[in-house]
Amino acid sequence: MKKTVVLYPGVGVGHLVPMVEVAKLFIKHGQSVIVAVVDPQVESTDFSDAVVRARASNPSVAFHVLPPPPADSNSDSAPTHPVVQIFRLLKAMNAPLLDFLRSLPSVDALVLDMFCVDAQDVASELGLPVYYFYASAAADLALFLNLPSKLAGVKAKIKELGDSVIKFPGVPPFKATDLPEVMHNDEVLKAILGMFDRMPDSDGILINSVESLETRAVRALKDGLCVPGRATPPVYCIGPLVSGGGGKEHECLRWLDAQPDQSVVFLSFGSMGTFPVKQLQEIATGLEKSGQRFLWVVRSPRNPDYKYGDSLPEPDLDALMPEGFLERTKGRGLVVKSWAPQVEVLRHRATGAFMTHCGWNSTLEGITAGLPLLCWPLYAEQRVNKVHIVEGMKLGVEMRGYNEELVKGVEVEEKVRWVMASEGGNALRERVTAAKVAAAEALKEGGSSYLAFVQFLNDMGTSIVATVSELT
Repeated sequence: MKKTVVLYPGVGVGHLVPMVEVAKLFIKHGQSVIVAVVDPQVESTDFSDAVVRARASNPSVAFHVLPPPPADSNSDSAPTHPVVQIFRLLKAMNAPLLDFLRSLPSVDALVLDMFCVDAQDVASELGLPVYYFYASAAADLALFLNLPSKLAGVKAKIKELGDSVIKFPGVPPFKATDLPEVMHNDEVLKAILGMFDRMPDSDGILINSVESLETRAVRALKDGLCVPGRATPPVYCIGPLVSGGGGKEHECLRWLDAQPDQSVVFLSFGSMGTFPVKQLQEIATGLEKSGQRFLWVVRSPRNPDYKYGDSLPEPDLDALMPEGFLERTKGRGLVVKSWAPQVEVLRHRATGAFMTHCGWNSTLEGITAGLPLLCWPLYAEQRVNKVHIVEGMKLGVEMRGYNEELVKGVEVEEKVRWVMASEGGNALRERVTAAKVAAAEALKEGGSSYLAFVQFLNDMGTSIVATVSELT
């Protein structure tokens, strides 16, 4: 029977894009879906523009922009950290979300982004089954679900643990320094631990991953090892959910058309990924000395007054690059300003490797394109992803120095040469090619991700019946 499901991605382009892919999956399986989005109330239009693009390219998906929360709903003194501001905004959005859900003729379930944890209260008030869509790796989920109990007996703060090794079920050993740096802030840590402490109270968790990629982590989750003393909800690996591209024509695609197959290293570090001038010049020096072809997306460095949501000016490449670099590398290298159609670039026959910030969307885009990953994590859970990619999946190699002041030009030179022109690089490419094939098979009818989503729909129907019976 056709059900109506509301998806609630919170804020952030990296959370919206994969949630839209989930919406398309529901529609493909004959369900009715609405994506309820938040106006983030910041000056930057990045998220609003992303909503406009998502609407334009997905006419079968219904979108609803929620009105802002009541003016007095956020009366607490303003927190200093942007992550805590996001949590408070989303908690204040419970009232508009509740009003919207009540206005619908029918709604059968609510699917939340992990940051929307307080919306569990809305689902509870309406008697709705509530699920999460976890847009990052299964191994991340295994780690973070285990973190509240792991830290319960630790007196030292995370930032004081240094290089201490912490072991989590189903994932490689981690250094404390690999955990997100924002968790050094006590207010942020409290919010994040609270989020992962509540998530097991849901009816299930959808994960944007492939079970064959993360067998150990998925097994630990299903065996209940990550949430000791409590029941773990069912988990469903339904990925890789990757945007189909469809970006506008761009000069870099025409440039790639003129390059040999698998000859170009693509460097791109996400919508928030920026570097100071000194680091940009080290990258440029390494690329020039490597002798390899490259396509590099460069964003302007952030100034000290940058606030989350602010737009960055267009980069002045002549001022940012070493003198003469652009002229000397003309023909075998191309530097583009601020943005490139990433999915199309990664899938282009000329692209041979991907230097990435290890955001999970980008990671899946690289893997599904069959590209070796040069891992340079910058923020959030990206250091955790780096460990999974390099140590767990063995589909990438680390850029040494990312957690220090500077990644030196010689490191860029050596790693680019290694991945493009060595036996080790070829072996890495073969592993990623195998992962690409396995991921494609998982999404086909009868594949593991297809069957996991079918199982989720069946379980969701059972949850709806159970909830109705409880209310009556």
